[in-house]
Amino acid sequence: MIELVSESRCVKCNLCVTACPTNVFDAVPGSAPRIARQSDCQTCYMCELYCPVDALYVDPNADESVPVDEETLIAAGFLGSYRKNVGWGKRRTPAAKGLPT
Repeated sequence: MIELVSESRCVKCNLCVTACPTNVFDAVPGSAPRIARQSDCQTCYMCELYCPVDALYVDPNADESVPVDEETLIAAGFLGSYRKNVGWGKRRTPAAKGLPT
């Protein structure tokens, strides 16, 4: 479930708003998108995949909203981690690519 849109990282491009198939976000002129319908999130990661600056955190294990701390998520490398793991984005390769077979 979507848990965070980082105000400090967001570039206000609204790609997450348009990528979300369940209309979870509301665009806010001049500001980061607002998580408006969190319970509608299907944890599909489309918002996180399309975010060019890794400003989103989707919790893969949350069925309902859980408290999150942005600094803790940043320190743990969780912002944009799904995008990194699948190799989505410029100059990225899937993390699984380096695993032994």
